[in-house]
Amino acid sequence: MKKLSDAEFEIMKVLWRHSAPMTSNQILGEIEGHNWKLASLMTVLARMADKGAVFCDRSTRTNLYSALVSEEQYKIKESESLLEKLYDKSPKNLIACLYQGKKLSDESVQELRAYLDSLEGGGK
Repeated sequence: MKKLSDAEFEIMKVLWRHSAPMTSNQILGEIEGHNWKLASLMTVLARMADKGAVFCDRSTRTNLYSALVSEEQYKIKESESLLEKLYDKSPKNLIACLYQGKKLSDESVQELRAYLDSLEGGGK
């Protein structure tokens, strides 16, 4: 799947919050931070379908939209892309940047350390 624009990502967040397919009007009612017109939303949804992000079920009178990619799948793909693009595929470089930029509190560092220990079987 191709990268989503910020607007497309907002639409995906709406779809991810719901397990059932949604109409364009339902999506329109839940999009945060945009003053969308229905025609604009329909154009973006068509583009998202072309990208393989959403499925449009046209078997009923009303088109129903659902996400084809899970939130977790998308986050994994975007995280890998960010790591590759900005940090030379190095998680250590990402963490170092966050730490040097004072974006990690002591509590966050402890949380991260505990998480990494748990991945290694409880910290050897």
